[in-house]
Formats: sequence, C-alpha cells, structure tokens
Amino acid sequence: MAIIQEISEYLQKGRAKNVKALVQQALDEGIDPKEILNKGLLNGMMIIGGKFKRNEIFVPEVLVAARAMNAGITILKPKLVEVGNEPIGRVVIGTVEGDLHDIGKNLVGMMLQGAGFEVIDLGVDVKPEVFIEKAEDENADIICMSALLTTTMTNMQNVIDMLKDQNLRNKYIIMVGGAPVNESFAQEIGADYYTPDAASAAETAKDAVLK
Repeated sequence: MAIIQEISEYLQKGRAKNVKALVQQALDEGIDPKEILNKGLLNGMMIIGGKFKRNEIFVPEVLVAARAMNAGITILKPKLVEVGNEPIGRVVIGTVEGDLHDIGKNLVGMMLQGAGFEVIDLGVDVKPEVFIEKAEDENADIICMSALLTTTMTNMQNVIDMLKDQNLRNKYIIMVGGAPVNESFAQEIGADYYTPDAASAAETAKDAVLK
C-alpha cells in the first residue's frame, strides 16, 4: 500500500508534519491502525535502527526520526486503544542513581518504542527501589538500566541485589548498557543482557520477550 510506504519513508527523513498528515489520511481511508503502526511507523524506525547500527546515520538523524514516529503515534493511539492493540511488552528504563546522563537512555527508549514496546521512562539518577516499585506498578517485563560513569555503574548491582532480596529477580528481564559497561560486567552483576548500542537493545529486548 503506497501510503504506508510513504509514512515509513517520511519518518526516516524525520518529517513529522508529513507523517502526521499521512497517518490521519490512512485512518480516514479506513486502513487498519495496526497496519499503519507496524508496516509504517515501526518499520521506518527499525530501518533507522539498522542504519544507526551500521554507522550510516548518527544520533541527530535518529532523534528527528523518533520525533516523527511519536507525531504519528499521537494520531494513532486513540484508534489503537479502540482496536485493543497490546504492546509486545513493557519496559521500565532509567539512568542509575548518581548519574545524570540521558542521551543513550533516550535513544534506547525510542528504539524500544519503535520495536513495539510500551516504555516507562524514569529519567536520570533513579534510586534502586524506584526501578523496582515502577516495574511492579506497571507490570513490566524488562528493567533497563543505563550508566555513563564508572562510579555509578555499580548501582546496577544494587537494583539486582534488591530484586533478589525481595524474591523478584526471576520476574524481570534485566538489561544494562552505557559507555563503561561491557559483557563481563553484566555477567558479574547477574544481568540478563548487555547491549552495546540502542538498535541492538531493541532487537535483544524483542527476542527476550518473544522467547
């Protein structure tokens, strides 16, 4: 369907106004909201994710594409609620306590949204108990933690230890990332997954919940 393809292409160019108008037009033409979401918006964002992973585009292009996606989703959301479109999973995401960096976290959040997740963003400097309370409140599938400082990455361990203390560790998929974090650190603290970039994070999260 040509209009769905156009939505995907304009999203990749970061043209929010065009995306908004085309999503509305597609709805007016009676196209299934789920199709607009999956084949138009999410498809476009996954293409952007792939290009970002291959270093063909950089953070600014991802941010404008994500803005265009959000513009389309705003129009689509009421219709998706009507047809009962469930997200593929819920993610609670935040930068750990003591750390105020959020660019990486925001990118991961956008990519997760682009992969079909409902994302609950807790912001920066998030205390361990807040990660857990929110995950419980929102019935989340995944807890996603980010750190940019070597001094704060140990706070990821605190969240995992607290989950163990409350017998909740097996309830959640734990994902970690950020510049100083690597695979061996993730294994050491008992996280389920480490991913080096935002696009991989979205793919890994999708595979983890669909297992």
